[in-house]
Amino acid sequence: MDCGRGAEKHPLIEDSNKDGFLAEAKKQISLALPIIFTNVGLSGALETFCGQGFGGKMYGMLGVYLQASCLVSAIFSAAVSFLWWYSEAILISLGQDAGIARSAGLYLRWLIPGLFAQGFLQHMLRFVQAQSVVAPLVLCAGVPLVLHFGVAYALVHWTALGFRGAAAAASVSLWVSVVMLGFYVVKADKFRLTWPGFRLEALRHVFSYLKLALPSAAMLCLEYWAFEILVLLAGLMPDSQLTTSLIAMCVNAETICYMFCYGLGAAISTRVANELGGGNPEGARRATSVALKLTLVLAVCVVSALGFGHNVWAAAFTNSPLVFNAFASMVPLLVASVLCDFFQGIFSGVARGCGWQHLVVFINIGSFYLIGMPLAIILAFYFKLYAKGLWLGLACGLAAQTMGLLVLSKVNKWTRIEFCQSPSSNIVQP
Repeated sequence: MDCGRGAEKHPLIEDSNKDGFLAEAKKQISLALPIIFTNVGLSGALETFCGQGFGGKMYGMLGVYLQASCLVSAIFSAAVSFLWWYSEAILISLGQDAGIARSAGLYLRWLIPGLFAQGFLQHMLRFVQAQSVVAPLVLCAGVPLVLHFGVAYALVHWTALGFRGAAAAASVSLWVSVVMLGFYVVKADKFRLTWPGFRLEALRHVFSYLKLALPSAAMLCLEYWAFEILVLLAGLMPDSQLTTSLIAMCVNAETICYMFCYGLGAAISTRVANELGGGNPEGARRATSVALKLTLVLAVCVVSALGFGHNVWAAAFTNSPLVFNAFASMVPLLVASVLCDFFQGIFSGVARGCGWQHLVVFINIGSFYLIGMPLAIILAFYFKLYAKGLWLGLACGLAAQTMGLLVLSKVNKWTRIEFCQSPSSNIVQP
């Protein structure tokens, strides 16, 4: 599971008196999220390139990798921006209400600047994290977050932008983050060797970067889409309101639980990449062993809190006794999926650090679309387990994914990727 997984809300959770526009706008935003998180996925290749480059003391290459990745992000964002600009016509052609399509189209147009900023920001974050620099990122995230609340309120309530102000505020906040982090990278002495300035050589590495970036995006999106498909399947159940509400609560719980180990996944990706870049595969394996032990402790704490506090979680979504009781019966399955998700997060981080993204794509296809989703459909529809069947199928997919990643880490050779083995002669070395 990844942080790209979006939150869901459904009929029994929502206030029935909410305006129809908000409900439809939510649908359009859910369509935009997969595109946004694909951009996040493209940055996953930098965890390999920058991590191994830094570990191999090829410091000048990190800046080249960053520039190549930003070029890829800009091209992708430009293509998506074209679709977003004409989203009103696209939505109308798909049968959406004309008024709602216009509002959604306007919202997406104001979000276009943020799409570019979000892509650049994700790549810059990977560049900095690969060098084990973390503390300044808190400031670069905290200041724009505080600023966002004020800007969003002002644009929505004090200007004629209305709901468009929320998208504009998001774009402003993202660009503030980009400028702050960019200024820090350019001015901080610790990046003197890894950021040698803009280089035309980055153009030569765009296609090499894409070879790893596209699988990185695919491995993220394949998992994200599986959760979205699960929600769509829930809407086909006989009692669709109850089923979609339960699945939405489980998706949100899974997402929040995963956030506790997301940092460990990013950390092990950096550690593995650094060690492999330095030619120390045993060090990478030791770091992985430590991360797995920490994950076990963290997972036990989180699932215990979820198991004993599931009523508190359910109360945050609904007052319906029916939903309360149904969610309580889902908790054992939810605990199992969370446990699998914790460990696959670590193994996915290892895979990114090693440059195995293309192999993980096949694992995710097999786990979710040959095992998880077919089982979910059979259990939910044929055996009439409904919400339990859907989530049990997903849990089986996550278990298969975890086992596949475990086997991959055991049988595959832990080595530097070829791209990191032969730096260009004109790159500044310390």
